[in-house]
Amino acid sequence: MNDKKWIVLGLAVFLVLFLSPFLYNVLIKGAKAAPMPEVVLTEKAKAAKQCVMPTEFMRANHMQLLDEWRLKVVRSGLRDFTNAEGKTFNMSLSNTCLDCHSNKADFCDRCHNYASVAPYCWDCHIQNPQGETK
Repeated sequence: MNDKKWIVLGLAVFLVLFLSPFLYNVLIKGAKAAPMPEVVLTEKAKAAKQCVMPTEFMRANHMQLLDEWRLKVVRSGLRDFTNAEGKTFNMSLSNTCLDCHSNKADFCDRCHNYASVAPYCWDCHIQNPQGETK
């Protein structure tokens, strides 16, 4: 049992080395999250002033909403979405969402790159359904 002090010392050194990146991040750098990217709204989106759902909901849950729309349209043949305020929209990424947010590079890609996600929406949907130029 004479090795007890060496075992404790070894564990202490291990813990310091293991925790050093976390301690550095918290104590030295201040551990701040990267700022959210600024998205650029089209003139049509600015004029509408509101999306199908409130902005905070859409930032956090737009993919769940789009998945729900896809299931309802493809499997049930339903096309109308009514939000909490009673306004009805066509459940369509190409004709509803991209009608206002036609600038994919300035709107979609900025947030998706920030979050390091690669959505598969563009495997089926064209990026500019209206054929508009910038």
